Amino acid sequence: MKLSRVAALAALMAVAASRTAGAVTFDATNTASNTAGGQRFDQEVGVEYARQVLADASAFIWDAFGQPTDGDRKPVDAVTLAVEDIGGVAFTSANGIHLSAQYVGGYSGDVRAEVTGVLYHEATHVWQWDGRGGANGGLIEGIADFVRLRAGYAPSHWVRPGQGDRWDQGYDVTARFLDYCDSSVVQGFVAQLNAKMKDGYSDDFFVQISGKTVDQLWQDYKAKYGG
Repeated sequence: MKLSRVAALAALMAVAASRTAGAVTFDATNTASNTAGGQRFDQEVGVEYARQVLADASAFIWDAFGQPTDGDRKPVDAVTLAVEDIGGVAFTSANGIHLSAQYVGGYSGDVRAEVTGVLYHEATHVWQWDGRGGANGGLIEGIADFVRLRAGYAPSHWVRPGQGDRWDQGYDVTARFLDYCDSSVVQGFVAQLNAKMKDGYSDDFFVQISGKTVDQLWQDYKAKYGG
C-alpha cells in the first residue's frame, strides 16, 4: 500500500512538472532551406536541436533572473525561432527570434556552438525587462550577453575582462562588467537589476543594489583588471 501511494505521488509530481514545463511552447522553422546558409543550418544545427536550445535557454534565464514561477516572469506563452534569408546576425521582436541564414552560411568555426550562443542571447531579449522601454540599450544588450557568458557560450573574439571604454558600451563589454558586479560585488546583482527594470529604469538602481554609483562600480572594475 505504501508503495502504491508513493507511486501515485510520483505520478502526480510528474504531471505537475510536465504542466509547468509545458506552460511555454517552443518552436523553430527554417524558411531558408533553399539557400547555402539554410542548408548548413539543417545539416549542422537543425530545427529540433534549436527548439531544445530555446527551452534550455529559457530555463537558464529564469534561473539567472531568479524567476522560479510563471508569475515572476514576463507573460510569454510561446517562443519561436525563424531562420530566414536576411542580413545581420539575429534579432528579436516580441517573442519571435529571427536568425540570419546568411550569417550561418558565412560563419567560420563551430556553427552549432555559435548558434547556441546567439539563441541564448536572443532568448534573453524575450524574457528580460527593459524598463518599459526606458533602459539603456547598451545595458539591455549587455544583460543578454551576460546570460550567454554565464551559460558558457562566449566566443573567443569577445573582449577580455577589464576591456572597454564605457560601462554601457553594450554586448561583451557590458557583459563582462555585469559579470564582475554579479560575482565580486553582489551575488544575484543582475537578477535584482532586471527585477527593478520591470516598471522603469534609473542608473540609481546600481546604487540601490550595491551602494555605489554605476560610475564608481565601473572604476572599481577597471582598477581590478589594471585600468
